[in-house]
Amino acid sequence: MPRKKKQIDRNKYSQCNTKKLFIETYGCQMNVADTEVVSSILKKEGYTPTDDYHDADLILLNTCSVRDKAEQTVRNKLANFACLKKTRPWLLIGVLGCMAGRVKEKLLEEEKMVDLVAGPDAYRDLPVLISQAWNNLNAVNVHLSLEETYDDITPVRISGSGVTAFVSVMRGCDNMCTYCVVPYTRGRERSRDPKTILEEIDVLRSEGYKEITLLGQNIDSYLWYGGGAKKDFSKASEEAKANALHFSDLLKMVAETFPTMRIRFCTSNPHDMTDDVLDTIASHSNICRYMHLPFQSGSNRILQHMRRGYTREEYLTLIERVRAKIPDCGITMDIIAGYPTETEEDHKDTLSLMQSVKYEFGYMFKYSERPGTYAANHYPDDVPDDVKQRRLDEIITLQGQHSFERNKTYISTVSQVLVEGISKKDKEEVFGRNSQGIVVVFAKGNHSIGDFVNVKITDTTQGTLLGEALD
Repeated sequence: MPRKKKQIDRNKYSQCNTKKLFIETYGCQMNVADTEVVSSILKKEGYTPTDDYHDADLILLNTCSVRDKAEQTVRNKLANFACLKKTRPWLLIGVLGCMAGRVKEKLLEEEKMVDLVAGPDAYRDLPVLISQAWNNLNAVNVHLSLEETYDDITPVRISGSGVTAFVSVMRGCDNMCTYCVVPYTRGRERSRDPKTILEEIDVLRSEGYKEITLLGQNIDSYLWYGGGAKKDFSKASEEAKANALHFSDLLKMVAETFPTMRIRFCTSNPHDMTDDVLDTIASHSNICRYMHLPFQSGSNRILQHMRRGYTREEYLTLIERVRAKIPDCGITMDIIAGYPTETEEDHKDTLSLMQSVKYEFGYMFKYSERPGTYAANHYPDDVPDDVKQRRLDEIITLQGQHSFERNKTYISTVSQVLVEGISKKDKEEVFGRNSQGIVVVFAKGNHSIGDFVNVKITDTTQGTLLGEALD
């Protein structure tokens, strides 16, 4: 039976409320970018950030729903934060992001764990939601938009070293892969006005940022035709269609407008990656030689089951095109182990695809059933957990071997590295990434965070290159 939530007269504590904001972010890079949007919105409302949640008057968790483990982590944190109300009864706790829309009723009404809930497209409404929660009113907005929601907001950069930044260029996903909750929590694909993208990057450049990562759940589907969802493009005027900008156009525009900045992008769906994007990368030296191409399974049967939109053969052909056009490109991937009905033969197909490509790095997970998805509604989660774990362990072990092999090819070569911070192991060393996205560690010397440094690679570990600065 739902617990009755105690009604708090927060107005009598108004002298205590210092409007300090604590935000914790989980999940993808898009969530990091969204947290910076939220910080911008609440800064205008008088909130100042704090790194100590014990001092906070408002605690927000920007959540991820891609895997069950992420949701359980958030639930545990919420339970801990709720205890703070014993000494700070005016404290407000809110959940943002993908988990917000999926389990809003449970968090608000059944478990009484939070005071407000805002989905990924509802952050402009946060001041209203906070006011409602302050007065013990229902404070929830998980409405999904068909327009880019935050075009005119300049994010407050609260993460990183002041050297690299994320710039959101599109939201949502239309692919409807059977296992994925993103289309349900973030909605349909819609793209951002390129003018506002360039304006945001120009601000970053003026503030000394050296690298930006263009973000989208399905970034190769970027399509600007004046506004609106991608699904409605067919209804646009002929003039709008003729002047439409695709991702390769945006990538070229950004690279040529900001020639001194280094540019990355993610995430790509293999069936949307086109040769014009590859050609744009190859012809612009400031676009990083790095590509994240999730393949999820090496089995055609499983790929069809997942509704991924490509076959094993088509994926491998894409890898061949990438390496032909961009020979020094670093390639990373995502894999799901133990998807429903996966057999040992399907698993071997995944291992053999890995052997064919030999990725620099990968994000590898056990299948986690997501309520509300097609897979959860139609396919029993029938692979035993111990089998999932064993297959995942084999995938991780093989990828570790491939990462080490790939890294060894850099020894005696020179990489341009953007210094991002001081090494945690040795304060006399700095670290940064090369164009392929691999971390490089070398002696600090006279170099500072934000410098581009030519580094000769002298050694490697499985995940890190070691080198000597030549500058």
